[in-house]
Amino acid sequence: MSAKSHKSAGEAGKSATNGGAEKSPAKAVSIPSLSSQRSGAEIIVDSLLRHGADTIFGYLGGVVLPLFDKFYGSPIRVIVPRHEQGGCHMADGFARASGKVGVIVTTSGPGACNIVTGLATAMMDSIPLVAITGQVRTELIGNDAFQEADITGITRPITKYNCIVKDVRDLARTIDEAFHIASTGRQGPVLIDVPVDVEVAKCEYDGRVEMQLPGYKVRTKGHGGQIIAAAKAINEAERPVLYVGGGIISSNASEELTQLIAKAHLPVTMTLLGLGGFDQNKEESLDMLGMHGTAYANYAIQNCDLLIAVGTRFDDRVTGKVKTFAPNAKVIHIDMDPASISKNVPVDIPVVGDAKEILKELVEKVEYRQRKDWFATIAGWKKKFPMKYDRNSGTIKPQYVIEQICELTKGDAIITTGVGQNQMWTAQFYRFSRPRQFITSGGLGTMGFGLPAAIGAQIAKPEAVVVDIDGDHSFNMTMTELSTAVQHKLPIKVCIINNGYMGMVRQWQQLFFEKHYSCNSLLNPDYAELARALGAEGITVDLKADVPKAINKMLAIKDKPCLVDFRVEKEENVWPMVPTGKSLHEMDGLDILQSLI
Repeated sequence: MSAKSHKSAGEAGKSATNGGAEKSPAKAVSIPSLSSQRSGAEIIVDSLLRHGADTIFGYLGGVVLPLFDKFYGSPIRVIVPRHEQGGCHMADGFARASGKVGVIVTTSGPGACNIVTGLATAMMDSIPLVAITGQVRTELIGNDAFQEADITGITRPITKYNCIVKDVRDLARTIDEAFHIASTGRQGPVLIDVPVDVEVAKCEYDGRVEMQLPGYKVRTKGHGGQIIAAAKAINEAERPVLYVGGGIISSNASEELTQLIAKAHLPVTMTLLGLGGFDQNKEESLDMLGMHGTAYANYAIQNCDLLIAVGTRFDDRVTGKVKTFAPNAKVIHIDMDPASISKNVPVDIPVVGDAKEILKELVEKVEYRQRKDWFATIAGWKKKFPMKYDRNSGTIKPQYVIEQICELTKGDAIITTGVGQNQMWTAQFYRFSRPRQFITSGGLGTMGFGLPAAIGAQIAKPEAVVVDIDGDHSFNMTMTELSTAVQHKLPIKVCIINNGYMGMVRQWQQLFFEKHYSCNSLLNPDYAELARALGAEGITVDLKADVPKAINKMLAIKDKPCLVDFRVEKEENVWPMVPTGKSLHEMDGLDILQSLI
C-alpha cells in the first residue's frame, strides 16, 4: 500500500526545510499465540487489540456482521450510537480527551456516508481517527449493489489517507499503517474500506506485520539553525507574543510551552483549539484571540514586534483581514505540517517539526527579559477592556451560567460544546488550566458535536466530570445520543443555553440583515421532559436565582446523565466581535463592554 495522503506528501517533500531526523514506521509486535489461519474479521479484532483499541464506537449492518460476530466475546468494548455521525463524534471526543486514536466502525452505503461530517470535523482539527467501513462483496463493487457507496471516493478530501482492501493478506498491514498515519505527523482521520468477502476470507497469519510506507516520512526534530534564529529573535524582541493552537495539545507540549513562557517571560494567547495549552489563570495569559477573542489579545497581536506561532495555521477567524494582521511583527512559525508554513501569513523564521521537541530546544536557548513596558501596556488593555456582561440583569445571562459552571466545578471539568454563541461564551468565560480539557469543533464548526463528544470523553475519562455546554439548536441535531449515555450509565452533564434561536446566526441577522430572523425560530421540545423520557434526569431553570442550585444538583448525580435547560435571555450577543473583512483591532462591542465596567 502506498501512502496517498496529501499530508504525508507534504511532510516528505519538505525535508530540506526541516533538517531533522526521520522517524521510521515501527514494526508491530507479533502475537505468537495466534493460529495460522485467521479470517479477515479476526485479523481486524487482533489488530485493534494490538494497537490498544479496547473501546470502539460502531453501528451494525449487513456487511459488517462477520466483524461484529468476532467482537462478540472479545475484550473490545463496542459503544453503539443512535446514529453513525454521533458515533464518529464520540470517537473524536474519545481521542481528544485521551490522546489515543479513536475508532469508528460502520456498515456500507448509508452507514459509511453518515460519518462524513465526523471525518471532516476530525480532519479540520487534526484529530487521529481510524474508520473501518464495510463494503459490498468485491465482485459487486461498481455495479450499484444494494447499500453500495464509493466511500473512499467520497472521503478522499476529508481524510488524511484512505483505501479499500481487496485481499485479506493485506488487511493486517493496512490497519497498522492506518494507525501509524493517523497518529503521526499532522494527525488526522484514516478510512479503511473492507468488502464483506474479505472479512470472511482466511489467510495464513501469525501476528507478524511489517508496514510498507516508503513515501511517508515524519520528521520530529526541527532544523538546528532555524531554532537558533528563533531563539535570537525572541531574545531581541521588545514586544513578543506567543500565539498557540491545537498543535500544542496534540503534541503534548503544554509543559514545554509553560517552561518557555517562564524562561523568556512571554505573554501568550491561544486559539479556540489551543485553550488549555496554558493555564488561563496565570498573568501571562491573554486568553483567546480572534473574531470573538479578548480585546487585549487582539491589541497585543496588532502591536507586537515578534509573533511566535506554535501548532497553529493562521485560520481566518484568528487573523481577520490578513493584510493587516500583526503588521509590525517578524513571524516565527513552528508547526509539524510544512504545508501550513506561509500558507496564509508570510513567515520569516519557519521551524518544521514536533512542537514538543522544538520547544525543548528553545527553552535551553532563550534568555529572561523583564519587558516591563510591554507587560504594563498589556495590563492597561486588560483593565480597560475586560470580559464583561450585565451582572445586574434580572434575566439569566448565558455568561453567568458558564461562570457558575466554572466556579462550581472548580474549573476542573472536561468541557465539550456545540457550535455557536454557547461555544464562544464558553471559550470566554470558562477558565481552562490544562490540556485536553476543552473539546470543541473548531475548523468545521459542526453543530451537534457537543453531546456525542461528551459521551466519548466520559468513556475515555470515567473519573472526570464531563459537561456539554450546548446550544439548543446544536443539541437538537444529535439529542437522541442522550439515550446512548443512559444505556451505559454515563454521568455526563448537559447544560443547554436555550435562547430559542440559532444564536450566532441570529446575531449576524441582527447586525447585518436588519433583524430579519429568517427561518430562525424553530419549535424546541421541553428538554427536561425529553431527558426524563430517555431515562436521564431533567431540570428546567427559568430564574437566575435557581442557576447555582441547579448546577449543584446536576453535579451530584453520578449514576446517569443529567440535562439542565437554562432558559436564557433571547437576544444576548457575543462581544467583542471582529466583523468579516475587518482588521483584528477593528472590534465591535468594545463600547458595550466598557459601559459595564
